[in-house]
Amino acid sequence: MKFFATATAVIAGAVLGTASLAEDLVIGVSWSNFQEERWKTDEAAIKAELDEHGATYISADAQSSSAKQLSDIESLIAQGADALIILAQDAQAIGPAVQAAADEGIPVVGYDRLIEDSRAFYLTFDNVEVGRMQARAVLEAAPKGRYVMIKGSPTDPNADFLRGGQQEVLQPAIDAGDIEIVGEAYTDGWLPANAQRNMEQILTATDNGVDAVVASNDGTAGGVVAALTAQGMEGIPVSGQDGDHAALNRVAKGTQTVSVWKDARDLGREAARIAVSMAKGTQMNGIQNSELWTSPAGTEMNAVFLAPQPITRDNLSVVVDAQWITKDALCQGVTDGPAPCN
Repeated sequence: MKFFATATAVIAGAVLGTASLAEDLVIGVSWSNFQEERWKTDEAAIKAELDEHGATYISADAQSSSAKQLSDIESLIAQGADALIILAQDAQAIGPAVQAAADEGIPVVGYDRLIEDSRAFYLTFDNVEVGRMQARAVLEAAPKGRYVMIKGSPTDPNADFLRGGQQEVLQPAIDAGDIEIVGEAYTDGWLPANAQRNMEQILTATDNGVDAVVASNDGTAGGVVAALTAQGMEGIPVSGQDGDHAALNRVAKGTQTVSVWKDARDLGREAARIAVSMAKGTQMNGIQNSELWTSPAGTEMNAVFLAPQPITRDNLSVVVDAQWITKDALCQGVTDGPAPCN
């Protein structure tokens, strides 16, 4: 299948349209944990773009297991995938899957999360900037006080990219003595229940002496808000990211300060476009808008970084206007809220 698809693209390229060129291509997608709301939006965008190119979508859900993800990818390869889009559960454990794909000449797109391998194309949003945006919004709301840092999964490099961006913004206030970090924890698997448990433990240890929380995504923010609400502390500044509908509703209600919106529709479309292009033989450095990027570990990689946008009570209309969320869903349970909920 690999040779046939490539040969067809080369021979027929001069006379056939884009859809025809990709007609026989199969794109395999390996999801780390498809239970999160976020990935369903990504999947719909990937499928729609692949349909535009006449390519076939196949997928597997690792259900938060790095071992299952390796067997999933073996299965996707066996099913004839011409390119793989991988949302890695564990950045280190995914290595053998990249090797297996390379052995078969199958290109890999590292989706949203870094795969530390120069053979994988890296597609994500600028996660350091996401971290900066989170910290800026919380710092504006609470320029002084006791801060908690609820980080992402320790197996996901994005967790540290975010944390680095957050620290850049907070460091001057720390140096000035205006804020103090009184608790910090990674969140295994990015799971809200783990974030809630971590936050509960920090609240106990500090005797509820917390003024603001920089949480690294909307799932962890949800766990944090649940822990705060149980102590009657809902409403203190809390950050997140992804534009999850529940989080945007919390922003409208005032229990979450910011959700840095990374339009998953853009990321999904871009992933499908890159996967089809590489499956047809385009080299990584020939991908439109790609740049050469060096990872913190020193690995040179080809990458595309998309721009995020912070969503606060001041600009909630943006996500409604973009048809990311309906006004009814955004404003459910909101009284005397910000536009467009007022």
